[in-house]
Amino acid sequence: QVQLVESGGGLVQAGGSLRLSCAASGTIGSINVMGWYRQAPGKERELVATITSGGITNYADSVKGRFTVSRDNAKNTVYLQMSSLKPEDTAVYYCNAAVRRPLTLRFSNDYWGQGTQVTVSS
Repeated sequence: QVQLVESGGGLVQAGGSLRLSCAASGTIGSINVMGWYRQAPGKERELVATITSGGITNYADSVKGRFTVSRDNAKNTVYLQMSSLKPEDTAVYYCNAAVRRPLTLRFSNDYWGQGTQVTVSS
């Protein structure tokens, strides 16, 4: 079993900051890409940011320059530092990881956290 547990969501005023964390645990061989997605009410889930084990990052255009994704490979943990938050950033944020189980070769990106609510008030 592999579990992803997020923390750090909450309510913040526009212009404020929040830091999300997501720790992966369980029977893990290695983790390739880790990332964050979000889903606002009535909308599709969308990519926010991803980071590879080597530190290569990718961001949605809507968050570039405001959000920073980072990770601690030793702790199997990914972070999302969110600054200059806007009301349109309000959503449930989900952590995702591409995990290879021990004694296997294939990575699966079907691992998701339970989601953490981020609400930005205007």
